[in-house]
Amino acid sequence: MPGAQARTRAFRLGLKAETAAVWLLRLKGWKILARRFSEGPGEVDVIAARGRTLAFVEVKARADFHSASEAVTRRQQARIRRAAESFLARRPAYAGYLVTFDVVLVAPRRLPRHMPNAFGL
Repeated sequence: MPGAQARTRAFRLGLKAETAAVWLLRLKGWKILARRFSEGPGEVDVIAARGRTLAFVEVKARADFHSASEAVTRRQQARIRRAAESFLARRPAYAGYLVTFDVVLVAPRRLPRHMPNAFGL
């Protein structure tokens, strides 16, 4: 059972980190459209809108910000892009929006750090 306990602990940590990220984004004026969005081959932690900007946000929680930033791999970036494509294909109302791929880093005893436009298309 140690593997199951570790997965449960990681899942709970991820939920806490996402909640912290959502509150940070809300405080910065973002409207949260979706959490844990998964459609087709893609998945993204948070989708948020502010004005005419649509952000697909990956949330990473690690022991420090450096480790968290390094945890956003090219493979994950591709998964987020696929989710964005799927989201936009089914929601034409967002066709004219500026799309960004953001990252929110979460570390213990620190305020979350929002990195707008962390990686491109």
